[in-house]
Amino acid sequence: MAGDLRRRQFLQSASALGLGAGLGGLSSLATITPARGAALVVGPDSVRFRPEIEPVVRWIEQTPRDQALETAISHLKAGLSYRDLLSGLFLAGIRNVKPRPVGFKFHAVLVINSAHLLAQTAGVEERLLPLLWALDNFKNSQAQDIKEGDWTLGAVDEAKVPSATLASAAFVRAMEAWDSDAADVAAAGLARGTGAAQAMEPFWRYAVRDQRDIGHKAIFAAQCWRTLQAIGWQHAEPVLRSLAFGMLDLRGDERPVVVGPYESNLEQAKKIRDDWQDGKADPGSTVALLETIRQATPEAASIEAVRLLNGGASPSSLWDAIVLGGSELLMRSPGIVSLHAVTAANALHFIYGASGDDTTRRLALLQAVGWLPLYRGRARPDGAIRIDAIENRATDSPGDEAVGELFAAISKDRKQAAEKTMSYLARGGSNDLIFAAARRMIFHKGKDSHDYKYGAAAWEECQLASDPKWRPALTAAMMFNLPGAATADSPLMNRAREAISRVMG
Repeated sequence: MAGDLRRRQFLQSASALGLGAGLGGLSSLATITPARGAALVVGPDSVRFRPEIEPVVRWIEQTPRDQALETAISHLKAGLSYRDLLSGLFLAGIRNVKPRPVGFKFHAVLVINSAHLLAQTAGVEERLLPLLWALDNFKNSQAQDIKEGDWTLGAVDEAKVPSATLASAAFVRAMEAWDSDAADVAAAGLARGTGAAQAMEPFWRYAVRDQRDIGHKAIFAAQCWRTLQAIGWQHAEPVLRSLAFGMLDLRGDERPVVVGPYESNLEQAKKIRDDWQDGKADPGSTVALLETIRQATPEAASIEAVRLLNGGASPSSLWDAIVLGGSELLMRSPGIVSLHAVTAANALHFIYGASGDDTTRRLALLQAVGWLPLYRGRARPDGAIRIDAIENRATDSPGDEAVGELFAAISKDRKQAAEKTMSYLARGGSNDLIFAAARRMIFHKGKDSHDYKYGAAAWEECQLASDPKWRPALTAAMMFNLPGAATADSPLMNRAREAISRVMG
């Protein structure tokens, strides 16, 4: 009952402040959308590669962009499942968009899991919107890829695919040598001959190696695994081949040199005490590491992290500092580089949790610490704003009606929006209600893959904070990147309404 009341209050305040509460023609999507968010979630063993998937991929590939939305809605109306559309979109990107550089047009692949995560918690009327957006985004990336040479993931060299017993070692040799051809066949061998978790271990290690492409290699690895968890491991082979190819991107460098503190962190990882994961929650260590991240070199920041771990601090307390540091950088210097300080930290955090290898877990943590000064160096932030010292600014609206005011404030002064967020939460406001508004803003006003990637990553890290006292500040920091109430609706939403009206009647 309390949740229903909060939702009604949000819809009322959102409508008054231009948050798109009126769905217009989009409401008819409810008739072709799974009624429960749980229906969108599936384990890797629950879905098998059906004959319908290749035709789905083909119509996604072949339909002109200006007809894609209407075609998708027609297929959904005729019975196409959410999972098949999700699978088709992801695999179309894997097959048709070159993962070098890992970013730019390749966001058609990188954004799929973020769109899926946001869809799972959306209301039934809006649950399909992220996939419709992702479809249009793919068509744009496909056109760009064609202009740049029309790359396609080719067939694997079957004669060179190693056996299951040799695949992992072959993959490691190839990645160490930065040998794309050898890595390609080894990735196929891993997908065919080992279990999912075992196959991913060497990928996790090399995903955390190189900060080149501003962290997108780690993001790509995490997004591949998470999307495969939704669509089924039976699709893994082309996905892992694309991932290996992307992770070996050198961006034109003649020599295969790692970007970032990986080599030094290999040595630092050895210095961490054996029982490092049994540390105790320590807010003081969070604050100490956050202060170090603000000013230290990558190597010095990692050394401080090792010192704190060896002093008994929990890794979770250090992850709090990492996420706070990335979010603070975005507050100080909003933009694409700082945004990736958040999304890459989220990817490294996920890899830390997904890997079963102790050294890889150590490296994921140390790399997350060491990468932040690299982002700081490129973003050149203003040092006046501190995430642990955001002021409280009273809202004019009472109760949950203040949520609309927060998003109205974004369009005028993001710092004030953050301060009002702190005030609203301090008096018992709902984090979930803020996220409901943020998600809707992204759906209706987001124009870029980063709106989806950032929204999903920042909210997940807010939920993962080991010390709840940091959650209000992390939520407030999101106000520096979310769309505001005065942001114009996405042109795609207007096209979607028109397509829905034509197909649904």
